[in-house]
Amino acid sequence: METDTNSASQIGNDAAEAPDGEAMGRMIREARKAKGLTLEDTARAAGIGRSTLSKIENNQTRPSFDIIRRLMQTLELETPQLFLQSAKSDISGRRDYTRAGEGEIKQTPTYTHELLCNELTSKSMVPYISTVTARDVSEYDDWVRHNGEEFMFVLSGELTLVTEHYRPLEMGPGDSVYYDARMGHGLISTSEEDAKVLWVSLGL
Repeated sequence: METDTNSASQIGNDAAEAPDGEAMGRMIREARKAKGLTLEDTARAAGIGRSTLSKIENNQTRPSFDIIRRLMQTLELETPQLFLQSAKSDISGRRDYTRAGEGEIKQTPTYTHELLCNELTSKSMVPYISTVTARDVSEYDDWVRHNGEEFMFVLSGELTLVTEHYRPLEMGPGDSVYYDARMGHGLISTSEEDAKVLWVSLGL
């Protein structure tokens, strides 16, 4: 199965928290090195200063959402989970919304993700809608796996949830499942139309 994420999310002391600054910096540094890029190369491509990138990788500054977005694009890290910073926040009340069909689109070989309510840079869950384009297990290079837990609700179409430790699970509209996302998993559309699901990822 495919790793839609070439880099897994890291979990902190609190299982309900998104990656903290240290984990974010580590993900960026490892992705940069995996691509054979220097600090200068990456910073130039992302349109930021070398010293800023160095501080991000070493958890010496908290980057803005725009900088995170540019780094993710530069390093080709398209997983929705990686668009989070820390779940720690001093804001006691906040709100974000996404109008129908206006989420941010991210495509992978096996999914088309629509990120929802993604203007908030610190939150403890990641909601997104995915269209499952994979039709066979062979379309995945490896298992999809990352830290945390996931809830999935089938919106339309039919699909098979394939997991590392269980038999394939046939699912249809209205069905839902909750699972440990560290367990290898992947979806395959089995209906004539591509299946569509709502995903909520927790504790990244």
